Amino acid sequence: MAPESTSPAETSAGSPPGAPLARYDAALAAEVERRWQDRWDELDVYATPTRPAVDDGRTSFVMDMFPYPSGAGLHVGHPLGYIATDVHSRYLRMSGRRVLHTLGYDAFGLPAEQYAVQTGTHPRTSTLSNITTMRAQLRRLGLGHDPHRSVSTIDPAYYRWTQWIFLQVFDSWYDPEAPARSGTGRGRARPVRELVASFADGSRATPDGRPWADLSPAERDAVLQTYRLAYVDEAPVNWCPGLGTVLANEEVTADGRSERGNFPVFTASLRQWKMRITAYADRLLDDLAPLDWPEAIKIQQRHWIGRSEGAHVRFAVSGGEQAGGGTVEVFTTRPDTLFGATYVVLAPEHPLVDVVVPAAWPATAPGGGPLPETWTGGAATPREAVQEYARRAAARSDVERQQETRTKTGVFTGATATNPATGEQVPVFVADYVLMGYGTGAIMAVPAHDQRDFDFARALSLPLRGVVAPADGRGDDATTWDDAWTAKDGTVVASDASARGGAVLDGLGVAEAGERMTAWLAEHDLGRPTTTYRLRDWLFSRQRYWGEPFPVVYDADGVAHALPESMLPVELPEVDDYSPRTFDPDDADTSPETPLSRREDWVEVELDLGDGPRTYRRETNTMPNWAGSCWYELRYLDPDNAERLVDPDVEREWMGPRQGKPLGGVDLYVGGAEHAVLHLLYARFWHKVLHDLGHVSSAEPFHRLFNQGMIQAYVFRDARGIAVPAAEVEEHATDGAPGATTYTWQGQPVTRELGKMGKSLRNAVAPDEIAAEYGADTLRLYEMGMGPLDAARPWETRAVVGSFRFLQRLWRNVVDEQTGGLAVTDEPADDATARLVARTVDGVRHDYEALRFNTALAKVIELNNHLVKRGSTPRAVAEQLVLLVAPLAPHVAEELWERLGHSTSLVHEAFPEVNPALLVEDEVTAVVQVRGKVRARLQVPAGIGEDELRERALADPAVQRVIGDAEVRKVVVRPPTLVNVVV
Repeated sequence: MAPESTSPAETSAGSPPGAPLARYDAALAAEVERRWQDRWDELDVYATPTRPAVDDGRTSFVMDMFPYPSGAGLHVGHPLGYIATDVHSRYLRMSGRRVLHTLGYDAFGLPAEQYAVQTGTHPRTSTLSNITTMRAQLRRLGLGHDPHRSVSTIDPAYYRWTQWIFLQVFDSWYDPEAPARSGTGRGRARPVRELVASFADGSRATPDGRPWADLSPAERDAVLQTYRLAYVDEAPVNWCPGLGTVLANEEVTADGRSERGNFPVFTASLRQWKMRITAYADRLLDDLAPLDWPEAIKIQQRHWIGRSEGAHVRFAVSGGEQAGGGTVEVFTTRPDTLFGATYVVLAPEHPLVDVVVPAAWPATAPGGGPLPETWTGGAATPREAVQEYARRAAARSDVERQQETRTKTGVFTGATATNPATGEQVPVFVADYVLMGYGTGAIMAVPAHDQRDFDFARALSLPLRGVVAPADGRGDDATTWDDAWTAKDGTVVASDASARGGAVLDGLGVAEAGERMTAWLAEHDLGRPTTTYRLRDWLFSRQRYWGEPFPVVYDADGVAHALPESMLPVELPEVDDYSPRTFDPDDADTSPETPLSRREDWVEVELDLGDGPRTYRRETNTMPNWAGSCWYELRYLDPDNAERLVDPDVEREWMGPRQGKPLGGVDLYVGGAEHAVLHLLYARFWHKVLHDLGHVSSAEPFHRLFNQGMIQAYVFRDARGIAVPAAEVEEHATDGAPGATTYTWQGQPVTRELGKMGKSLRNAVAPDEIAAEYGADTLRLYEMGMGPLDAARPWETRAVVGSFRFLQRLWRNVVDEQTGGLAVTDEPADDATARLVARTVDGVRHDYEALRFNTALAKVIELNNHLVKRGSTPRAVAEQLVLLVAPLAPHVAEELWERLGHSTSLVHEAFPEVNPALLVEDEVTAVVQVRGKVRARLQVPAGIGEDELRERALADPAVQRVIGDAEVRKVVVRPPTLVNVVV
């Protein structure tokens, strides 16, 4: 909504004759800001030398999360974090730190490719145009980024190194027995050549025991694929025929449809590149502890990695058309409940499904009685039932299958499994709430003690057997329960197999019973103690054009070969059509055809990789947009290095371990909490591989992480629920309750709600509009003063004028508006002013350090208001005030600094120092209470003694009136601030 107050532009440009000549208004703000931005560029004040003369350890590497250059441009919510890091960086420079602060662009991505599909414009063209627009918007805000270090992921000189890092990962394997490169523990990445050498000399056996020399190249490759940190594998993916591409989980709605286009999404198995991030699961977990990150983000990462201690248990399965059936291995965190397992469930994609399903239904259900129709789905044979169910399951995404509120479904396979604890035959089902990508793709179901299994058992009339006595009075008969008893405390019952020589758990606690059952399983070769993880290997392929090409080629046998560094970068070829081939949205039996695959002259290439010229085929998938943002902090350090990813000495200086950050990393990383898992986890993984291989000294990429809050805005909706332009909404006071308002758009009533700011909600406010109306410094002050940096806050355009008026008062305290000359005096500051300045400097310094910019601004405003009331500003105070406000409002601060007679930029000027003597209060306020109520406040010396303070309090006239004729029974004195009189 447009502000109702008079705009600053109306008070300057076009002002009547006799108006002030040097009033700080929109026109003057624009002139000052433009001039100082040009001056900063001319002086190159933000440049950071790559190799300083002396490594004094006073470095600060401050970063924002990589922005994507959107065609819609910035709204005022976007620069919140950028302004915050700029304020912090300016303060650090003024405090004598050498600061590295720059900003690049995460420029590969789906939006530019979508635009290319729609318009035929090359993604590079639109992306570069968006970057130009964004740079101009950010420059207008006065952000102090080092212009020489900015990078873009779409620059071949940049993605050459993205491809190089991929090759480091591809040519590495994780050796869990190798000593860690730094710190304690074991396990690190090693070059694949060392693994090959161990196979070749016989110190490591091949899977089938044959000598390495006897294996064909394809067989050797198959062995190495099981070790490489980057490998090709058949993977279940979210396949969207209507878009012609594979989608990430976050691109699929809870309804199992594509976020873009609302097409059905199916589960399909495709050969995809993966990153073996699971090898680093323990290190990714354990190394969270020393990081200075919000605890909420650490919790999310721990949950995502999901380390679970438990046991693998083997169930013998009978059934299928081949005698013997098979063995299914399940993982459980509750081996103490094995006696309560009443059925087994396989994921629809589990390979054992094709083995164990018999030709016909058994005559009776396991345990006797007819087969319930809920088990068979009405199918004539088990194979028909399972195939139909698997087909329906493939049409659901993993997200949909895991919804807790969704009704559980499944079908009986016709096979049975033997519970190793009881010897009982239990039915084997296929159900989509079990995922192939988690655990072993199979579970033992204990419905009495697991809610998902409980719901499934209720839906299909399966037995429930309680084996942990509940403590809530519900009774021991699980068939009468309303939900599962999932508590991990209590006593184990109904778990005695002594009659058949089995385990006995009755009477034990849950933890002890789990340990005993695991030991029994291991002793009888029926299981083993195991640690598993929720984390899955990183799916690294995308069936799109606008991404980094893979630096690998395939020979005639399908073996992947890494390209030598001399052939990097592998650049994207030009294509005529950016669209992936789309199919019938409901036809799951299709596979992707990427835009690159249609460039046969690029795909098929003759190369000499050391064995003479041969014909190879290039990889036609591209890397995901995460690739370029996994390592950009390293390129900021050494952006022009054509020989190395980063100079080791430079990396060590800015990111190396030191006191306070034992694992090294960026000193401050600011961005949204929405990147808690994927980006941050992927970046940590790549960085650890590079650390293991000796390319970097730091073991973590980001030491301190700060999540800024979101700037929200009001969304106005019409009767249809459609968002209308917020700027066109009119506000009306009502005759009802005081302060009540209604809203209309084009004469029709609309509703108002607080939500995100964005183009789609038609409530975005461009920073350019605010800068034009009030100046960029006003926008900076408003955003920093709205509240704590990590809190969400509502945008209110009409409130921006408050920040502008502060700048006007600041200006008048230094500049005479009538003449343009200085309004300061050469008189010394009085004692009260000097002490307030000292308190302000001390408080603002601590606030800037701690990113409390709203309270820093409040302290500066308090000092400025004091000077307004005082009526004159001593020069020394004016200079300190300008230095205090400089990080927040750099343009006006530079202008005032110059008008105060200084000829150099204050970007590197020293921040004011505090005189400790002025922080010691000569007088303090002592509160006097009588009958528990405050009756007087006394100004007393800070060092006053107990006796003197008692005398002053009792002698105060107000206190004497309250006491009157009453007897003073006791006087409690806490000098110098409290006296409590008991009468």
